[in-house]
Amino acid sequence: MKKKSNLYGKMSESSNNKTSLSSTSVEEEMEWEMRPGGMLVQKRTQNANFPAPVIGLRVAYGAARYEISVNSRATFGEVKKLITAETGLQVGEQKVIFKGKERENSEYLDMCGVKDRSKVIVMEDPASIERRFIQMRRNAKIQSAYRAINDVSMEVDKLADQVSEIKKSISNGVKVPEVQITTLIEMFMRQAIKLDNIAAEGDAFAQKNLQGKKVQKCVETLDTLKISNARVKPVIVTTKWESFDPSPAIDQWEIFD
Repeated sequence: MKKKSNLYGKMSESSNNKTSLSSTSVEEEMEWEMRPGGMLVQKRTQNANFPAPVIGLRVAYGAARYEISVNSRATFGEVKKLITAETGLQVGEQKVIFKGKERENSEYLDMCGVKDRSKVIVMEDPASIERRFIQMRRNAKIQSAYRAINDVSMEVDKLADQVSEIKKSISNGVKVPEVQITTLIEMFMRQAIKLDNIAAEGDAFAQKNLQGKKVQKCVETLDTLKISNARVKPVIVTTKWESFDPSPAIDQWEIFD
């Protein structure tokens, strides 16, 4: 009986050793991954013979409702890309809620329990709303600056035409009233003040500077014309009258018998 017991003992020990070795080799072949909930599970492997099924998701975005088809093993980041095509919201502007929890882009649908006909809620990220509001205000200011600069530009063009007319007159030797030149300079200075009060940036700022240089050039031209105009001698027009001697009046009388 003692020998039999030893035999069985050896057999049992050998069997346990084989089982332990087999278990160790299996564990070495397994790969593990950490799920979002903190659970350590066997890593999922893609099997070409068993492709992941395509599931349908119901998407709620405000009062709008959409349905999209997606691979069941896709990530929420991939789902957001599909939602962008439907809602126009960029991936970074979206918050996707599933089962009352916001999901990260790297989370897998099947690992989070998403199934066919599951419902996800899409919300716009508040930070994105604030950024868009700030951008809208900035765009409104830029458009306002463009309109103001355009108004000044149109007025400057009209005044520049008057400068050209004055220059032409002085070149032809025609003296221009000095008050006309002085008034025109004052009108240009008013436009310069308007430009200074316009808050502009980017391309609008470049246009503002361009108009400012144009105003400055016109004022300098008028200052030069003012000096030239002072040197122009006024043309005195004299009228020479031709005198005629009166012819003697001869009275001829006819005599009738």
